[in-house]
Formats: sequence, C-alpha cells, structure tokens
Amino acid sequence: MERYSVNPDAVGTPTAQVPPMPAHPAPAKPPPVTASQRDRRDVREAWEMALRRKKWVRWIVSWLPHRLTIAIRSLLRLEHLVIAKVRHRWHRSLQLRVVGTTLVISATMIAILGFFLTEQINDGLLVNAETSARAQVLTALNTARSLPDLNQQPASGQSAMQFMRKTGQLLQPTNGTASYTVVVAPSANLAEQAGVPQWATSIAAGASLPAALLDEVQQEQTEVRNGKVENLLFYTPTALTFDGQRSGTPAIAFGVPLGNWYQLYFVFPLNDEQQTLQLVQTTLIGVGIALVALLAAIASLVTRWVVLPVRHAARAAQRLSDGHLEERMTVGGADDLAALATSFNDMAISLQEKLFQLEELSKAQRQFVSDVSHELRTPMTTIRMAAEILFESREDLDAAAARSAELLQSQIERFEVLLTDLLEISRHDSNVATLDPEPADVSDIVRRSADDAQQLAERRGCRIEFRLPAAACMAEVDRRRVERILRNLLVNAVEHGEGRDVVVTVAADMNAVAIAVRDHGVGLAAGEEQLVFERFWRADPARARTTGGTGLGLAIALEDARLHGGWLQAWGEKGRGSVFRLTLPRTAGEPLAGSPLPLGPDEAEVIPTAVTRLEADLAGGARG
Repeated sequence: MERYSVNPDAVGTPTAQVPPMPAHPAPAKPPPVTASQRDRRDVREAWEMALRRKKWVRWIVSWLPHRLTIAIRSLLRLEHLVIAKVRHRWHRSLQLRVVGTTLVISATMIAILGFFLTEQINDGLLVNAETSARAQVLTALNTARSLPDLNQQPASGQSAMQFMRKTGQLLQPTNGTASYTVVVAPSANLAEQAGVPQWATSIAAGASLPAALLDEVQQEQTEVRNGKVENLLFYTPTALTFDGQRSGTPAIAFGVPLGNWYQLYFVFPLNDEQQTLQLVQTTLIGVGIALVALLAAIASLVTRWVVLPVRHAARAAQRLSDGHLEERMTVGGADDLAALATSFNDMAISLQEKLFQLEELSKAQRQFVSDVSHELRTPMTTIRMAAEILFESREDLDAAAARSAELLQSQIERFEVLLTDLLEISRHDSNVATLDPEPADVSDIVRRSADDAQQLAERRGCRIEFRLPAAACMAEVDRRRVERILRNLLVNAVEHGEGRDVVVTVAADMNAVAIAVRDHGVGLAAGEEQLVFERFWRADPARARTTGGTGLGLAIALEDARLHGGWLQAWGEKGRGSVFRLTLPRTAGEPLAGSPLPLGPDEAEVIPTAVTRLEADLAGGARG
C-alpha cells in the first residue's frame, strides 16, 4: 500500500507519493513565525529587492568592501525599522497625531512671524542708525567747510598730507556719544601729484570704502567744480575693516566732496544695532520655543481629555464584545463625552437584556426540543412495534396494504433517526455534549465507517477507493463521534456522486490527522461551502432525500469536529464535485496550525482537466 505525505503548511498543494520515512527522531521544529514578523520580513525583503534591482546600486556595491556593504545594509534595515515603528505609532495614536500636527503648524507660524518681525526690527534699527549718522555727518561737514585753505591747491604733497591729517583729527569724535571713523582722501587731480597720500585715516580704507561710493563722490566733485550748486551726500552699507583683519563688522559709509581738492568719508559701525538685533533674535527664538512647547502641552492636555474617554469606550466595547456584558463606562459631567458614556451604558444594558432574553428563549427552545424528543420515544416505540408486526405479515395482505406497510416501516425508521439527531443537536446546543477521547487508528475508523456507504455504493454502481498510509495514524479521538462524521460524509458523497467513484484519503503529520472525502458529482456553487453545514439546508430544495437524510447530519458533524478542537471544511465547484476535509489534532486539546491534506482536488485530477481544456481550445482554434 502506498503512503502519502503532504506539507502541512502548503494547503492547496497536490499530494505526492513518497517512500516510508526512516525510523529516527524528528528534528526539532523552529519557533513559529508570527504574522507581524512575517509582514516585517516581507516588507524588508521587498524594499531590499527593489534596491538591489537598480544598476547603480549593484555597481556601487561591487566596488565596496564586503564588511562595509554589510554595515550599510544593517544601517538601512535599522532606518527602515525605526521609520516603520514611528509610522505604526503615528497611525495608532490620535494624541500623537494631534500634538505632532500642532507642533509643526505652530512652529511654522512662529518661524514666519519671527522672520517678519526680525526684518521689521532690522529695518527700523538701520533707519535710526542712518538718520543719526546723517545728522553727525552734516555737523562734521559744516565744521570741515569752515577750515582755511580748503579751496586752495596745495603747494606740495607734504602740505596736502598735513591738511588731510589735521582735518581728520579735527573731525574725529572725542566723546562717547558718537562713534565713527573719519577718512580724508585727495581728489583725483590732487592724487596725481607726487607725495600726496591716498588716505588719511586709522582704518583699512581700501577695504572699508566700496568702489561705487568712491566713484559717486568723485563724479559729484567734478560736477561741483563745473558749476553745480547742490552738493549731494552719498552713503552705502559696508564692512568696517582695520589693518590686519580679514573680515569686518557691519557699518554705514558716508561720502561727500570737501572743496575742490579733498573728499571726506565717514564710516559708522553698527555694533550696537547688531547686538540689539541679536538680543531680539535670541529673545524671539526663546519665546518661540517656549510658545511651541506650551502649545504642544496644551494640545496634549486637551487631546488627552478627549482621547482618554474614547480609549475607555474602546476598551469597554472590546470587553463587551468578548462577552463581559456587565462592563460599563464611568459617567462624569454633562458634556458630549458624558453623553457618549451614558449612551454606551444604555446600549450595554439593552444588549445585556436582549441577550438574556434570547438566551432564555434559546434554553426554552432547546428544552422543548429535548422534552419533545424524549416524550416521543415512548409512543414511537409502540408505533414501531405495531409497524414491525404489519411489516412481517405483509405477505398475507393485499398489494396496496403490503406497500403501505413497507412505506410505514421506512418512514418510522427515518423518524427515529430524526429524533436521535434532534436529541444530539440539543445536547450540543445545551453545551452538555462530552468527549471521550482514546488513542485510535484513524485508518481503522475510516474502514469501519464505510460499511453503510459501501452497500449504498454497490446499489448505485460505484465504489469507494481508499488511499490510506502504510503506517498507523494514531490520534486521541472519540470513536463514536468520528465514525458518525465519516458515515455522514461517505453517505453524502455516494448520494451526490452521480454514480462516480468516491475517494477517501488519510494523511498525518506531527500535530494533526486529516481525512478527505472526494466525490465527482454535482459539486457546490460559490458561497455554499459554509451553507452546507447549516441545519436543514439543501442545495436543491426540490431534490428528495432517497436515503433517509434528516438535514442535520452535517450540522452534527461540524459540532462533533469542533468538540475535538478540529476543522470540518468543504470545497466544491459546479460539475467538478466536492471535497469534505476533516482535520483533528493528534493530542486532544491541542490547537491546530494546519492540515496535512489540501482542501481541493489533487494533482492527478487538476492536470488532466487542464490538458482537456487546452485540447478543447486548440481544437476550437483549428476549426476557426
């Protein structure tokens, strides 16, 4: 006899024939992978594979050392893990989203307002500095214009240098109220004479005075010599630089012609204005940070007032859905959240009352069914005894009476089966059904359960094919209940198999055993895989139950499977038959993680079907 082995995790994979396994201890199973770990692994592999598909990435990796590549990959995985955790936390926490959004919006608005405020303060300080500097320049200019020998051409370079130094010393402020530097320069014509210095000042005038200012002052002086009456005052931003310095401090440079032979420049440093602006900026940044933190704290506090009752409501709803019908929310105040808690409590009370009424009604119905079933047994026994007497003496009756006796006997038998099923389903509904597990060979139970179905199959002209493993499939099961499940599945398979053979397959792994019953009859329509287990459900309401079915067989079979902690599942397609798979744990009470058999047709059936369809398509194409 052949042995079948199937991967328990590959549900839906065709079975394959393998030789008997050697008798050695099975290796330890790795710890199961949770769904979240599997999702993270799939996501990680997805982005890694997408990154590796890029040519430039492969080119860079080919030039990098192996250890550096491993380090970069570890950093990328850590980055993706952190981002995934932050994203998960962001989507799960309403309070975090509100506080984060408040922080971003408030920080952006405060930054924009601080920028405009700083610009306004900066412009105001510059205007004040320019106004004060202009007044000081005009005062110094009036003093310089009163000097003797201002408009006389110097006789030599030495006399020009003395005049320039004398003017600079005279105009340089000596008190602490004014702070500027005076630069006296010769005109372009005077600078061509020998011995005339370029500047008379204590700063690096070439670096401190912009070339554009020098050109404008020189042009203004030329126009004044040609007869222009008005004398303009020029100024521009600059950097005050001393000899030996690479960078200067912000300043304002003023320039004006001084007579026909000299030019006068004033450089006003903006140290005080810069310090004031830095103080304002520091104050604004500190106030902005404090304001953002305060807004975040307020948003967190306000959101917490709203989120906490919502969390309590969600937790209470979860406990209510878990069956804790006494769960209630604390009502405080008279606001909207208090109205929510009151409405939730009213709903919970109403739900508890409705469920209690339904439970009482269900108990009454189950008790009624049980009582009726018990009460019907006594008169049913009497009727059966009378029917048996009529049935045994049917040969002495005429044809019509004999036929009536036969029909009465068969219907009484069916009625007894119905009473038995009603009693059994009432035990399941009342949660009084008990399980008596014992070690048993599932293959032996399958053979014993097929006796009734074998007789029916012979009358239908079909046979039941068994595909059993060579070794024993031991499991802790309730023999009576498993045999009842299999008898029901086999009888249904023969009855709905349209005269075709029925295949019964048994397989096992370390944790579970499975029995699959395959028929090739009318099959099941889409969505009927669950309806078939409902009580008194028929796929075709017009079809008569010729074998005495009560409509409760699959419902009782499903309850028996659940009592074992197992599964009873169905698959089917119209015209391709159906598969009913029973999966039971090898040890009573152990949870199931998978089934040793796929839920569907095996490979031996799928491949010929696909070949037939392909041949039909090719034939149709040839005809076209």
